[in-house]
Amino acid sequence: MPRAIDLIRDGKFHELWQMCCGFLSLDIDEFMVIQRRLLEQQLRFLNGSKLGQKLMRGANPATVEEFRKVAPLTTYRDYCPELLEKNDDALPVKPAQWVRTSGRSGEYPCKWIPLTPQFIQEMSVVAFGIAVLSTAKDWEDTSQVLHCPRIINAVAPLPYMSGAMAKMMELQSPMKFMPPLDGMDSLTFEQRIQLGFEQALSEGLDGFCGLSLVLVKVGEKISQASNRSSALSYLRKPKAAFRLARGYIRSRLAHRPILPRDLWTVRGIISSGLDSWVYRDKIKELWGRYPLDVYAGSEGGIYATQTWDYQSMTFVPNLNFFEFIPEEERIRLAMDSSYRPRTLLLDEVEPGESYEIVITNFHGGALVRYRPGDIIRITGRRNERLGINIPQMVFEQRADGTLDFNIVRFSEKAIWQALESIGIKYEDWVAYKRPGEQVLNLAVELKDGFHATEESLKQAIYRSLLQTDDDFSRSSTYSNTMDMIGFDLKVQILPRGTFAAYARRKQQAGADLAHLKPPHIQPTEDVLKTLMSAGSSVS
Repeated sequence: MPRAIDLIRDGKFHELWQMCCGFLSLDIDEFMVIQRRLLEQQLRFLNGSKLGQKLMRGANPATVEEFRKVAPLTTYRDYCPELLEKNDDALPVKPAQWVRTSGRSGEYPCKWIPLTPQFIQEMSVVAFGIAVLSTAKDWEDTSQVLHCPRIINAVAPLPYMSGAMAKMMELQSPMKFMPPLDGMDSLTFEQRIQLGFEQALSEGLDGFCGLSLVLVKVGEKISQASNRSSALSYLRKPKAAFRLARGYIRSRLAHRPILPRDLWTVRGIISSGLDSWVYRDKIKELWGRYPLDVYAGSEGGIYATQTWDYQSMTFVPNLNFFEFIPEEERIRLAMDSSYRPRTLLLDEVEPGESYEIVITNFHGGALVRYRPGDIIRITGRRNERLGINIPQMVFEQRADGTLDFNIVRFSEKAIWQALESIGIKYEDWVAYKRPGEQVLNLAVELKDGFHATEESLKQAIYRSLLQTDDDFSRSSTYSNTMDMIGFDLKVQILPRGTFAAYARRKQQAGADLAHLKPPHIQPTEDVLKTLMSAGSSVS
């Protein structure tokens, strides 16, 4: 198979699109043919491995139907100690590298996931295809694809999956990451971001790959720092000085502070995670274009991606086999851990329904009917507007990311959206529910310079939160129902510096990078105690 750069140099842009984005032209039947063929190939790897025999309890299925009948659903606990100890000999195929994600407190320090050579090769093509889609405006639009684009390095370094994905894109075409992906271990994440944007002032910027929240915070800082004294340091850098001067002129003509879009015209933005949806409009305002949202994870790489309409996502067929647990089956499993839930395939899901996703790695990967813990919602059987004939999805929430108040449920997404909609400036937040209480507890740290009372925040968040919960807000008995269940909202304003102090304490205790921030939804009592004591130390 040729590399993307070979096709770009030869001007073979139709072939480039077909290689990297051709899956968008499949119909659901063709999609399922690929899924079945690759799963049957994967079964041969699994049947000949120690881990596969362990997971499938000695069975040797040869077909999709046999596999789904004999192989149980799994979580990371089922792969211990093999994956924790990085035991290559037990795996279906010897990995080329290992990546990691966060672990679970008290069970294991992190999750190690093996990536095989063939999986890396296949995902490098998909990853470059997503880079192409982030710049596209229509079918086969490759007009903005560059030989060596300049990209801000805002990904977690290896051995995290986001760093691995950035490296995979480089397998297909050279890219100028600012700062470079390698040799930056001594810099903090914030220092790397600052250095990257300083380089971009002189060298230009074509794209961004990383967290949406970083784009928002950097954009706000650029706007806040738009004064003459902050630009003096760039007078000795002619290209940076010219870019700043041009940006100032554009902002003055628009009668507003300078924005990143005044300094750069980015060709594409790729982001992943819940915050992509929360911050998409703010990113468009600051940077001039929407981020392309990608559904990805350390356990399976890339699952689905948005396209050039920036709406629902389309599944990728050749990295993982997909199954879906219907909501009623998931609830029954939560009540009875011995229950074996029914799963559906992609050609069986229904629009409007929510499902827990289940994946099986292809290309010699290790994970078998694995539950990453994600809930997705099917938005349609196809993308009518673009003519994509594969079911469309949106990421809805983590399986454990919902606070249930009997009649109404609030997800992380709903609470986050409510905070954003009332326009407060905040550093971070956590939300939790005490057993037996119908009270949503929300602890928020406000940013310097923003003042509010807990009561005023409560009223504003309460109104916005109910409007944000789409399913419940359709009811005409809205407020009466909330009163009936005794629902209440309590807002606590944390001292400034609380989350920074929490991160310092966790770092000093040797915590992994992924654990330096508390989870937004239902943190453990130990995490809450640490957070509150950190707040006390800065008050």
